[in-house]
Amino acid sequence: MNKKIVIVSASLRSGSNSETLAQEVARGASENGNSVVFLSLKDKDIRFCRGCLACQKTGKCAIKDDVASLLPLISSADVLVFATPIYYYEMSGQLKTFLDRLNPLYGTDYRFRDVYFLSVSADESDEAAERAIHGLQGWIDCFPNCSLKATIHFGGINDPLAAKKNQSDLKKAYDFGKAI
Repeated sequence: MNKKIVIVSASLRSGSNSETLAQEVARGASENGNSVVFLSLKDKDIRFCRGCLACQKTGKCAIKDDVASLLPLISSADVLVFATPIYYYEMSGQLKTFLDRLNPLYGTDYRFRDVYFLSVSADESDEAAERAIHGLQGWIDCFPNCSLKATIHFGGINDPLAAKKNQSDLKKAYDFGKAI
């Protein structure tokens, strides 16, 4: 079945390790016959949620930035893949801010059912991503029609170009995408 997959890359550095591996996930998912949209947050104006909850009454966020144009893309996806570097054992601030701003989707007829998570850290242990996964699970728990299907963590990556040089990690990311 052809799925509409949206991959959200939360790194603000072009060609970062998490972005490189997310692009391999996209390649694998695309080559498996899916429609894939790669969304980078690096050039987006995404402001902090104010917690005003106006979106719960109007279906639209009161903040005028790039999120309004991204909500339909997220809402209409069958599958969401979030990719982030791990900073201080947590998802990047950019990803957390974006997740907070998806609040207008709460209580709507969103289409996504499957969520996947890719993370990259300097720490080699898989435990380095646990807090980020837990944070994402908190967001998922607010959307009862979806679930976290799989996570993949690439640890021990410190050099800014390390992922591009590691064929094993590139293949793992590609296979992760193929399996979606």
